[in-house]
Amino acid sequence: MYPHTHHKPNQPILDISNLNVRYNGRMALEDITFHLHEGERVAVVGPNGAGKSTLFKVVAGVLQPQSGEVNIYGSRPRGHVCIGYIPQRNQVDWTFPVSVADVVMMGRSAKLGPFNWPHKKDWEFVNHALETVELRNLASRQISQLSGGQQQRMFIARALAQEAELMLMDEPLTGLDTPAQEGLLDLLDTLRVQKVTVMVATHDLEQAAKHFDRIMLLNKKIVAFGNAETVLHADNLLSAYGGRFRTVEGKADLLTVDDSCCDEGEHDHVH
Repeated sequence: MYPHTHHKPNQPILDISNLNVRYNGRMALEDITFHLHEGERVAVVGPNGAGKSTLFKVVAGVLQPQSGEVNIYGSRPRGHVCIGYIPQRNQVDWTFPVSVADVVMMGRSAKLGPFNWPHKKDWEFVNHALETVELRNLASRQISQLSGGQQQRMFIARALAQEAELMLMDEPLTGLDTPAQEGLLDLLDTLRVQKVTVMVATHDLEQAAKHFDRIMLLNKKIVAFGNAETVLHADNLLSAYGGRFRTVEGKADLLTVDDSCCDEGEHDHVH
């Protein structure tokens, strides 16, 4: 276990400079430079294989870059307990025999240290997190018995119990029905009130434009980063998606990205 890293004053919550990452022998991220402000909500969009998950793993400290710097409040990611990483649901073993409350308590592990049992204060954090995501009544349920939206809420609760200040959510909306997606987006408003900085990888350009402060358009390099009006420009989308991007003739305001040729059959779209 790494010792807890303290935050340096007057530093951005996330500052990345000249980041380069090779994964399985291939360049996954190239010359990535940006920083985030505290409490900001950023959508990361781009085709499958663009490096979105890789970027999140580097920020979380679970994957090491070949070069460049990643700083959380002025120091490297490892040792920071303020980073909450929420993986894609298909990367989780949902048959594992743990309850919702067990998973949320895992967020307290870094605070507890090795060989320490949870105290009353830790359970207070867990219960408050479950109330925030509206899962208190499902605390004893085995995790496979949750719906997709509830599973995502559980992981957000784990990050809240961890007292995360930066949440990295990898495709949290994929595979959810419209009400579940809207519920999660409403929950992001609650996180904003709590000044939690959020990065969300998503394939839905329309949602990115509507619900996020800034959008990062990524395809191994940052194609564009800014507000929706600037980033979701036809030239930028063509650069990022290539042949999977097209405009619909006679409808200048309709931009379509078809990502169905890629892994997992996911789609990007904006209307």
